[in-house]
Amino acid sequence: MDTVRVRAPELSGAGGWVGTPSPLSLAALRGKVVLLDFWTFCCANCLHVIEELRPLEHEFADVLVVVGVHSPKFAHEADHDAVVAAVERYDVRHPVLDDPGLTMWRQYAVRAWPTLVLVDPEGYVVAQASGEGHAAGLAEVIRDLVATHEAKGTLRRGDAPYVPPPAAETPLRFPGKAIDTPLGLLVSDTGHRSVVLLDDDGGVVRRYDGFREPQGLCLLPDGGVAVADTSAHVVRRLDLTTGEVTVLAGTGEQLRAAPFSGPALAQPLSSPWDLAWYDGRLVIAMAGIHQLWAYDGETVGVIAGTAAEGLRDGPAETAYLAQPSGLSVGADRLWFADSETSALRWYCDGEVGTAVGHGLFDFGHVDGPAADALLQHPLGVLARADGTVLVCDTYNGALRSYDPAAGTVSTLATGLAEPSDAVERGGEVWVVESAGHTVSRPLMRAETVDGEARQTQRPATDVRPGAVRLTVAFEPPRGQHLDDSFGPATRLAVSASPPELLRKGGGTEPGLTRDLLLAEGHEAGVLHVTAWAATCDDEGEHPACHLTTQDWGIPVRLVPEGDDVLSLPLRGLG
Repeated sequence: MDTVRVRAPELSGAGGWVGTPSPLSLAALRGKVVLLDFWTFCCANCLHVIEELRPLEHEFADVLVVVGVHSPKFAHEADHDAVVAAVERYDVRHPVLDDPGLTMWRQYAVRAWPTLVLVDPEGYVVAQASGEGHAAGLAEVIRDLVATHEAKGTLRRGDAPYVPPPAAETPLRFPGKAIDTPLGLLVSDTGHRSVVLLDDDGGVVRRYDGFREPQGLCLLPDGGVAVADTSAHVVRRLDLTTGEVTVLAGTGEQLRAAPFSGPALAQPLSSPWDLAWYDGRLVIAMAGIHQLWAYDGETVGVIAGTAAEGLRDGPAETAYLAQPSGLSVGADRLWFADSETSALRWYCDGEVGTAVGHGLFDFGHVDGPAADALLQHPLGVLARADGTVLVCDTYNGALRSYDPAAGTVSTLATGLAEPSDAVERGGEVWVVESAGHTVSRPLMRAETVDGEARQTQRPATDVRPGAVRLTVAFEPPRGQHLDDSFGPATRLAVSASPPELLRKGGGTEPGLTRDLLLAEGHEAGVLHVTAWAATCDDEGEHPACHLTTQDWGIPVRLVPEGDDVLSLPLRGLG
């Protein structure tokens, strides 16, 4: 029987386009292989995929058109100007459709960020995959499509429709983090791929090059500065006197699988975002794999987080983190901004706790008792001598204050352009306004904001209460096989919000199928699923190994007529 071919829904989105002078349509792109990348700019995994696609865009430049479909998770990400800024910030070199209403998300039945959909030159969907690690498999499918449609006469070669935006000139470009040093304020000038020393008026005194995407900074006991070079997946050391840059940890390759520890210069890292000197070690906020790591001068390894994305407190080895992006050392603990859960959290003596925040899909701008307060994707945190903790509430454009003694949250300043870090110098608080391309000293005045509590809005899946079978579909790319050399080739981690929704089937176990028991008496909730699949090449003297991974947060409604099978696509690439 012939396989049923599915026509790809046409491109549409109320936000308009970035990177192309006129709207695109699949009809006008007939003859091209089209790859749709559903992403959102808060998501580190999405940023990894943008990097993974660059070699494909180069290899197939005259036949492949990549179209980013920006599908926001947070309210701030639905702002078109913020999308335009993110496209520049992350050097996205293909057209992006801004879809704030998730129109395309619904039409293509997408369930997770990131998701890739491949469309052939005749306009039919031929493949879909979620998560990272699909570049090699995609390349094989694209080669097949090119050969097939060139033979049929349905392939059209030529330039892609991407038009780069004009380059902007500012002294700083998307700065990320800052620290105080004896020489002055040191700032990671992320957009310029450098680190800069500022004077007390904010002027650039000296620029240090040798970085790809510098973010977090930390003054080391020996006087050097550690720099988290995020997209390079390394931690470097900068000598402020000589300007020499060396590597402390990381190989330059992105970590995709265990082990989560090893010799510092032989151990891959995954998007290190911030750094802090705590308990005699350099702690690394490993945003790309949802963990905290530590470097002791010789080795580097995980100290908190399982690599599953979520918010779960308790012993550090079983805690769930979600893209930790800011660190600051307090009097009795290490504070961190857990951006994807919109949370302020802490680590101390092998334990992880939460001061402010509720979960992956709850956010807002609400002050008052910490148990009720809400943030929106914070990236920076500053523990102060008086015991309070400042939070750079990035997507709310605000500087917030958490008072542990009173158990309350207040707002100190608003109207900031994506604040990503704060630092004290000379008795003043300086704030890095990343989207404003500046470091400012805002006027601070405590106030109480009673804003809106919000949740990420996505279509819910109807499932029945009781027994539900979860299946994750995965087919190894041609020329690869599942590999269990370092443990089970496939794994699932499953949890739920609220936790009592899931009566059976939680935890991390081998395999890509799980029998769940969903508690009756709940109308709705979110199932959190992380899948891993390890593969290796079939041939070659030193065959390469690969890890495909994806996190899903699936909103579900429990109704008697709902499905008793929940299927998620990890990889279905022809």
